[in-house]
Parts: sequence; C-alpha cells; structure tokens
Amino acid sequence: MTKNGKMIMEIIYESAEHLTAEQIFIQAKEKAPKIVLATVYNNLKRLVDKKLIRRVTLDGSPDRYDKPTRHDHLICDKCGKLSDIHLDDLSNRLERDIGMPIVSYDLNIHYLCEKCRGKSSPEH
Repeated sequence: MTKNGKMIMEIIYESAEHLTAEQIFIQAKEKAPKIVLATVYNNLKRLVDKKLIRRVTLDGSPDRYDKPTRHDHLICDKCGKLSDIHLDDLSNRLERDIGMPIVSYDLNIHYLCEKCRGKSSPEH
C-alpha cells in the first residue's frame, strides 16, 4: 500500500463521520500539502476494490466513505444526515428468503431525524 493510501485509510478509520472525497482531500492536504485530488480519488477506488473501506452511495449527494465493519445506515430524507446503526446480521435470513447464497448486503433505512421532525411540526 502506498503512503498516500495508508494516510487516506487512516483518515477514514479515525473519522466519526462519513466523509466525501473532497473532505478527505482537505484533511489529507493538511498532512501532505502536495497531494492532489486525483490521488485521493485513485486511492479511494483502490481501497474500495480491496474492501479496506466501503463506499456509501446516496441519490443526490456525493459518495461518502466508511469503515468496512458490518453495520447499516440511517439516512434522513430531509437533511441527508447519515448515521451508523448496528443491527443483527440478516445474511442467513436473506439467504433463506431469496433461496440462494449472498455475498453481502447494505441496508439503508430512510427516516426523518429528530431535528427535521421538529422542523416539520405545526408549531414550528
């Protein structure tokens, strides 16, 4: 693994957020001022291909990057807030229900976060 690849992976693993490539680039630039955005994108692709990180794709927003540990996501349909949620692994049930082996799955649960639910109430 390259020095830049390792640095980018560390930025993702140390973050409590789901960072975009641009956010990763800004943090990487602080550590390696000569790094360019193309280097970040190329390394992100390699890290995803090697399953060392995972890409989270949401309609209407840039891809975000996350740790590869088994977890699912809550996505606010109003503000786009993306949060981790840890549910029991559904692999066995999904395999039984569809009648064939699965490699993996990504579960995105769409909801309105507490802040956005407050905004949509009549008294606000």
